[in-house]
Amino acid sequence: MKQRGRHRRRKRGQALRAFLAGTALALTAAATMISASQATVAANPGPLKPLTSAADTDPLRLKESRVPQSALDRLSSAMGRPAGVSAVLDSADRSLGDAIDCTAGERRALPVAPEATAAYCWDTADTRSWRAGAVTTSGDADDDGLWGAHRVILSAWSRTGTAAQDGGLARVAFVDADDMNRPTYSWVLLAVPVDGGRDYRGLVSQVSGMVWYQNKLLVTANGDGGGDALYVYDMNRIQRATVDSDAVGKVRGGWSAHGAQWVLPAVASYRLSADTGAARPDYLSLDRSTAPDSLVASEWVSGDGDAGTRVWRYDFSTSPARSGLLATDTGGYARVAEAYVTKASGSGPVLSHDSQWYLGRAAHTEGDHGTLWRQNPKDPAKAARCGTDETRNCWSGESESLSYWEQTGDVWSQSGRVLFALPLASIDRSLG
Repeated sequence: MKQRGRHRRRKRGQALRAFLAGTALALTAAATMISASQATVAANPGPLKPLTSAADTDPLRLKESRVPQSALDRLSSAMGRPAGVSAVLDSADRSLGDAIDCTAGERRALPVAPEATAAYCWDTADTRSWRAGAVTTSGDADDDGLWGAHRVILSAWSRTGTAAQDGGLARVAFVDADDMNRPTYSWVLLAVPVDGGRDYRGLVSQVSGMVWYQNKLLVTANGDGGGDALYVYDMNRIQRATVDSDAVGKVRGGWSAHGAQWVLPAVASYRLSADTGAARPDYLSLDRSTAPDSLVASEWVSGDGDAGTRVWRYDFSTSPARSGLLATDTGGYARVAEAYVTKASGSGPVLSHDSQWYLGRAAHTEGDHGTLWRQNPKDPAKAARCGTDETRNCWSGESESLSYWEQTGDVWSQSGRVLFALPLASIDRSLG
């Protein structure tokens, strides 16, 4: 029976690869029409310009702030013993559909070139009124690519609508990726302790950036108000929601997480610098090719102007007592380890590996494809070309995240209701 099961999975995998190859051909054929509908094609942004002066880098520093241990202890005492990632995976009661099950409209969100080698679709009813955000994996979390015995993908979503409609709430799908022929997932609501740990509120953020490193999850706070730039979550402090309702926090009969089974309270945050020109990290990724490992960040700047976009990195701490936190100085500031300006304004997701920087640029028009640039401080920028007119608009237009799984060589991202992966090597080959 096991042998027959493996045979079926292998044949299904072959069918999926053939299906995705056919999808890529169809997207390539349409690329000329897509680019023709756009007013302009992005000019080559050239090499990265290093930022080295204190006047340039000080505005990028972040001040670390911890949630008091007493507040965390009070909350866990009231909610019950915290759980871990394995418990969330064991409770997974929802499934992702593979590429064959995606609609034609959903598949149009995939890159034209290079082609995706894996693709999955989120259930429409389960994600209605929610917007897809960043992706990170257990490949970020640990250098063996596993969390315990599991392969895991985390996918962030933010609720659309007004504050009165709970707009801005953020949740994360914990995807059991042990068998990607049948991936399952469960929802975890991101929260912030309040009232000294006697309650919690929902995090209000688009979560355009998210990185899971060691036992910490760092997410962007671009909408939560105040000066917080990033929130930090401890993956060993996941709490179970005991009441299934639309409310968030303490309710009659227990604790609610807006319909999610689990809630993850923040344990720390990083606040923006008060310096003029302070930049909010809008997009994040992990770079394991640096020593020490580093958190890569970029800001979003409108593509309508001439202002450049800053990209930079922070070192992670190497102290066992600061697992998953950024390296800080004696004043509690995380300072920039490296920073650049790119002329690729309107950029979105960012990835850095082996001194190369990859920047996704949004499409000019909703529904069209964007551009994925590769840059470094020395060489001209490069982007894949596709279609009969050799357009550079070959990347997914709505992608907000690039996450490199070093153990498999794959880059994971998502666009709309489509989660997809492709080898970093194929991205580099497409750039010539």
